[in-house]
Amino acid sequence: MYLLLAFIAVPLIEIALFIQVGGAIGLWPTLLIVLLTAILGSWLVRSQGARELNRLQSSFSQLSDPSEPLANGAMILFAGALLLTPGFFTDAVGFSLLIPSVRHRVFLAIKARVNVQRFQMGTPPHQSPRPDDTVIDGEYSTLDEDKKPTHRPSGWTQH
Repeated sequence: MYLLLAFIAVPLIEIALFIQVGGAIGLWPTLLIVLLTAILGSWLVRSQGARELNRLQSSFSQLSDPSEPLANGAMILFAGALLLTPGFFTDAVGFSLLIPSVRHRVFLAIKARVNVQRFQMGTPPHQSPRPDDTVIDGEYSTLDEDKKPTHRPSGWTQH
């Protein structure tokens, strides 16, 4: 239900903001602002995405919890999609997701709602097979019967 509400509310908010801003500063400055925010946003997404990728790689090499760099990468990707979408509201949300402290607060809010049962880094310890494992043994043979066509060749088959 929240997703449906977002799909209805966001375009209405964007249209209202375009009308307000366009009426205040004119058509061409409004379009220029939308274009500049897309360019600036894509540059910021690229630089912050590379930084988070480095953090993710270092967390893997140090065998530490990679959940925050992964979540940051997902939020940066989402911010990039919002910044490439024309509009002032989506740009505001996208730019706010590019602020590290905002991403950290969003991560903490999501982390509080998610219950991780188990997390393990590295190779798991060797486990011996359980005695109740069942192995089914079987034999097979290949039948090489010559198939006779039941219809004329169509050009699509190899009869």
